[in-house]
Amino acid sequence: MSRHALGPEIHAQGTRFHVHSPDADRLWLCLFDAEDRETRLPMARDGKHAWSLDVPGAGEGTRYGIRVDGAYDPGAGLWFDPDKLLLDPYAAAIDRAFVYDPALAAPRGEGADTAPLMPKGVVTAPLPPVAAAPPLFRPGGLIYEVQVRGFTMLHPDIPETQRGTIAALGHPAVIDHLRRLHVSAVELMPVNAWIDERHLGPLGLRNAWGYNPVGWFALDPRLAPGGMAELRGAVAALHEAGIGVILDMVYNHDGESDAWGPTLSLRGLDARSYFRHEPDGRLINDMGTGNSIDCNHPLTQRLILDSLRHFVSAAGVDGFRFDLAPALGRLPTGFDPEAPLLQAMRADPLLSDRILIAEPWDIGPGGYQLGRFDEGWLEWNDRYRDDLRRFWRGDRCTLGSLATRLAGSSDIFGEGSRTRTVNFLAAHDGFTLADVTAYAHRHNEANGEQNRDGHGENFSWNNGVEGASANPAIQAARRRDIKALLGTLFCSRGTIMLTAGDEFGRSQQGNNNAYAQDNAIGWVDWTGRDREMEAYAFALAALRASQPDLQDVGWLTPGDVEWLDEQGQPLTVAQWEDPDRRCLAMRFRRSGLAIFVNGDDRPRSFGGVSVPARTVLPIPADQATA
Repeated sequence: MSRHALGPEIHAQGTRFHVHSPDADRLWLCLFDAEDRETRLPMARDGKHAWSLDVPGAGEGTRYGIRVDGAYDPGAGLWFDPDKLLLDPYAAAIDRAFVYDPALAAPRGEGADTAPLMPKGVVTAPLPPVAAAPPLFRPGGLIYEVQVRGFTMLHPDIPETQRGTIAALGHPAVIDHLRRLHVSAVELMPVNAWIDERHLGPLGLRNAWGYNPVGWFALDPRLAPGGMAELRGAVAALHEAGIGVILDMVYNHDGESDAWGPTLSLRGLDARSYFRHEPDGRLINDMGTGNSIDCNHPLTQRLILDSLRHFVSAAGVDGFRFDLAPALGRLPTGFDPEAPLLQAMRADPLLSDRILIAEPWDIGPGGYQLGRFDEGWLEWNDRYRDDLRRFWRGDRCTLGSLATRLAGSSDIFGEGSRTRTVNFLAAHDGFTLADVTAYAHRHNEANGEQNRDGHGENFSWNNGVEGASANPAIQAARRRDIKALLGTLFCSRGTIMLTAGDEFGRSQQGNNNAYAQDNAIGWVDWTGRDREMEAYAFALAALRASQPDLQDVGWLTPGDVEWLDEQGQPLTVAQWEDPDRRCLAMRFRRSGLAIFVNGDDRPRSFGGVSVPARTVLPIPADQATA
């Protein structure tokens, strides 16, 4: 494969276009004028695998697409259809968002020309590279997960024209909130161009999360109408406030779905290279989305690495979180933390110092890989989430599981592991933190799938009434439990993650899979937020920021911390193993910070310190009484 740059390259006389499609018979570069009139220009083979064309006078702002002709045999991974206009995978911008239409999925010869339905790539001059600098985020801080559109759609201080966009992240009101929470980095849910799943339109729904990408270079115009410059500006504003930016990237599948899905880009150019196939030619569906990207193919690896470099160079982002990350390292023999793509990320000069975070599971064979990624990675820790929810729900479980999670999960990230935990109690995928305490069961009816979608086991509870309640006692119990969950999270060792709005009681009405709720269910309600809860979270964040013992990413050892009972004595073996025991204190030997955990339904006294029922109470050494 030729190593010249793929995609459009602007030069003094025009633009040269390069496209990879080794099995095609013919390619056309299709240019579109202001009235959407199309001009088709045949491309020539440039080596064995690539096609190219130099177009004098085609400069920045030129709108274009690709058409390909050749064999049409989907069972053999050949989807060539000149009626399908394709997006160049290397297009750095598109002129409008994707909208699903059944014609995009019509078999060859059975559908109309899709050019009127397709966004066009836009030739853009690359921005000058951001000056090289180490990532602002350091493991051990607070990551704040943000769904860009829903985060500011209802924010009263954001200008209406800016709401729901990346630019809004740089607004002073947003930055002030983030600083008061001592956020170390915002983690933006997917901002790449995406398309709705085909079943959503008839239901009157649309994808709100973006985990169905089409382009890995182009930003979605709904989130970034100002393109890469908008992202770059928001990153700069956040950096100025001392806050890093992490992008959530989806490289495990693309929005072209299964054999009945639309042909938009990768499928129409070179499905054999980009997607994993069964021996009989069927698409492998390890992601549950219809297709699985072949991250072992050199072409795919090149595309992924190029897109990561693109966001570091053009926007200066601090790192990446990878959706269903085992897909990036799945070899024919199974997951390998030293798979070629994962090694290439760490060896790349531009990427080697970036923050890399794995969602360490997918639904493919051997898909659960918590604790198995390579040195320098951080991993979402669902064991932390589940064990801590079970503790506060009141399940019969030993104090050992609670202490292990508070101390950095040495059973997972201890000797032999080269990665570290990201502790979280709620994420975009699941109940909000408030809904954990208000719903024992999911309520996803609004998604149109008869409440079959989303997690079935949430380790949640409802304090006696399912859903909203006007009962003051139930409301008080739920607020107490949310505070206990927040207290546990902020007092845990290592990196922590909080999803936007969970610090002030955001609810999704019991929907634990709100990917299709681009409405008030999925948007953050700033006006109705719980101000007292928010102040409590701010106080916890300030305390955590002052305590290096909590931000250290190494797991705790007996030399670091004492585990004590109510009398201030070391916990005995019997106390550790008692499944009905709900109380402990942890005291850091170096700093003297004491954290009291009372999971009982009645107050407890720890050596004269009164701890209310179902409460986490941290007390720094300088605030403790003699």
